[in-house]
Amino acid sequence: MGKLYDELCKDYRFKEGMKTCINCGTCTAICPAAEFYKYDPRKILDTVQRKNDDDILALLKSETIWYCGECMSCLTRCPRKNGAGLVIMALRNLSAKLGYFTESERGRQLYPLTKALNRNILDYGYCVHPETFAYEDHPESGPVQEWVLNNKEEVYGRMGANYMKPGNGALRKIDKADLDELQAIFDATGGTERMELVEKYSEQKAAEMGMTPDEYLKYTFTHCSPGHFNSE
Repeated sequence: MGKLYDELCKDYRFKEGMKTCINCGTCTAICPAAEFYKYDPRKILDTVQRKNDDDILALLKSETIWYCGECMSCLTRCPRKNGAGLVIMALRNLSAKLGYFTESERGRQLYPLTKALNRNILDYGYCVHPETFAYEDHPESGPVQEWVLNNKEEVYGRMGANYMKPGNGALRKIDKADLDELQAIFDATGGTERMELVEKYSEQKAAEMGMTPDEYLKYTFTHCSPGHFNSE
């Protein structure tokens, strides 16, 4: 048994996700991600069950663990009530903690996700917020969405939203006391530490790749190399 396996065993998701796995492959058969990506949950569980640090290290640095959508279809179909998705969560957690996520293209996307999603939650109280949704980053949303973003207050007002104003209603401005409570939750549960680690390792990788943090953020958000999909 290796040190990395021991670290995984400290994660309750790992214990719950693989406690009675028999490698039947039902998780792979039902997995939506496996239909599109070069991804096989059963093989990941088989690899981890060997408890070999070299194999686990390869997983932590791989693209593979970042293909899962965490939909937990595996858990609903497993005859032994395992959840490959839970094991994936534990592997991702350890990869982020140790900085190995920067070794894969999909893993590096943790940086823009952390910067956008977590900062939206802490700054606005929403996972996605119109104030931080830039059309130039999402041209696939189309010209109608561009027009909506340029006329936010009028459009959301027509829909009954209380956009960025105090009080009740959708898209209302969240009270500072509530935002402070969210920050306290992040601090107490390790979320703040996770954000700091992701930023630290990502900025190190940016320097290694000869990029500024802003250039690296844009690159990891938009770049997609061939080879990830079954159709390729």
